[in-house]
Amino acid sequence: MSDSTIIPPGETIGILGGGQLGRMIALAAAQLGYRCHIYAPEHDAIGADVSAAFTQGRFDDTAALAAFAATCAVVTYEFENVAAEPLAAIEAHAPLRPPARALQVAQDRASEKLFVEQLGGRPAPWAAVDTRAELHAAMARIGVPGVLKTRRDGYDGKGQWRIMTPASADVIDLDDAALIYEGFVTFFGEFSVIVARGTDGAMVFWDSAHNEHNEGILGKSTVPAPADIAAQVPEARALAAKVADALDYVGVLTLEFFATADGPVFNEMAPRVHNSGHWTIEGALTSQFENHVRAICGLPLGATTLAARGAVMDNLIGDAAHDWAKILSDPANHLHLYGKAAARPGRKMGHVTRLVL
Repeated sequence: MSDSTIIPPGETIGILGGGQLGRMIALAAAQLGYRCHIYAPEHDAIGADVSAAFTQGRFDDTAALAAFAATCAVVTYEFENVAAEPLAAIEAHAPLRPPARALQVAQDRASEKLFVEQLGGRPAPWAAVDTRAELHAAMARIGVPGVLKTRRDGYDGKGQWRIMTPASADVIDLDDAALIYEGFVTFFGEFSVIVARGTDGAMVFWDSAHNEHNEGILGKSTVPAPADIAAQVPEARALAAKVADALDYVGVLTLEFFATADGPVFNEMAPRVHNSGHWTIEGALTSQFENHVRAICGLPLGATTLAARGAVMDNLIGDAAHDWAKILSDPANHLHLYGKAAARPGRKMGHVTRLVL
């Protein structure tokens, strides 16, 4: 069981990463009376705009990480592509929540799938691939079409290649990267399970959103999900609870699933707050960001009940954020812009949420 010591308002929460998730954690923390200290490698970290302190440093600089952690009562992170080993420098000065073990599992797709399978979860058919010969063997065993992915660092469709025929695999430069090959899953919907787990092991779940993607990037999340997807949520929640307990997890954890004719198929996990839960800021009695802060500080978790009949969240990708005036012309829209300097294709610039009253 994790240390259940309560970290009272007025203390400093350290956040590894300065993107939009760190920004929204910091905003929720400020509402509860906490100060936040952002640590990120980029000089223009948007999370720093709304935080009390900012340290620019590399994620492998153990001396800088230790100095940062010494200013914090607890440290969390906003994305999983941080090497777990240097974080021991943080744990010598402040609790790290969620634990480093969650990072180690989630940042390697092969480790993640093995971990979930051991808990009774069902991912898509898969195989680790390090050579072209292993890729061809995986395609022969699992079948084509499929998806070839990097084992590490891929997100929002990056580091992925669709293989539609055996011949199409020959033009991919494997580049000595550690990869994973997955068979295609026939599904009728995608959904996520978002759970918050406290230091005492208590858990709360939000309604699962129906997620719609465009070129690997989440475009829209809708709650409540259609009935055929919602019917698969209890089984998916049971797996998420097993994952959270097995990791002695503290904070918000997200698991993504495919809804199939045979039940939920595990896709991937994120040991953090998640894009598909942004609707909770207005759409739930307690947002994922507030409950993440509550959890890592040892506070009681807030209610996750819907605040309206439903909600729809649309990501603003690239130039779509430039339509802020039009978006705000509808008084029912809740606009969140992340403060990023440049709009690029595929870059998440903000989101807009509408409640279903």
